[in-house]
Amino acid sequence: MKILVCISNVPDTTSKINFTADNKEFDKNGVQFVINPWDEYALTRAIELKEAKGGTVTVLNVGEADAEPNIRKALAIGADDAIRVNAKPTDAFFVAQQIAAVAKENSYDMILMGKESIDFNGSQVHGMVGELLGIPSVVPAFKLDLVDDSTARLEREIEGGKEVVEVKLPFVASAQQPMSEPRIPNMRGIMTARTKPLAVKEPVGAEAKAEYVHFSKPEKKTGVKMIEAENAGELITLLRNEAKVL
Repeated sequence: MKILVCISNVPDTTSKINFTADNKEFDKNGVQFVINPWDEYALTRAIELKEAKGGTVTVLNVGEADAEPNIRKALAIGADDAIRVNAKPTDAFFVAQQIAAVAKENSYDMILMGKESIDFNGSQVHGMVGELLGIPSVVPAFKLDLVDDSTARLEREIEGGKEVVEVKLPFVASAQQPMSEPRIPNMRGIMTARTKPLAVKEPVGAEAKAEYVHFSKPEKKTGVKMIEAENAGELITLLRNEAKVL
């Protein structure tokens, strides 16, 4: 079984976020980057399936050279090899096209990724990849098991409950907690990761469909205004004119 796990290189959640002087790009200076936490659920589950059923796990990242330390970390956790598409991940559709191009070349049985990246929270790539490849997409899933060599069973949350889906391979799925318990690489894994293959590919000729025009931080919170219970008129005025929620 061949499993492709797509990972994003994202700022650590404890990082202080700033933007460039023109507010058009994220300022990477002094920021620690990590594997997208949602992708770690997908990666760990892929490794568990490999250990139980055999096969290989390939890690794919669409990003620049500064992502390679975290790609190596994924190899240390247990992936067999890695591919980096040498391109800045400009938007979801561009990234999906790169993933689909790699998948078409290698015929993977399943393509896994996190439900979203914690920097942009778009939740778009998995559905686009499924559409580009013409295969089912199950999102987001919190459980993934193999029924047999050609069928997988996934569980996902829906409004008011959960849904159990059986799908034929190949398919795309996005992961969320508690699909697996993310692993910490041990010393042996770190040492072997240094010699595992990491291929660098140039991007396919694809154009981004969106661009980021401007970034800004949320406005600072103002002080709380207390309104007497009997003064509903003043509350309505404040909600309409200051909070602008009415």
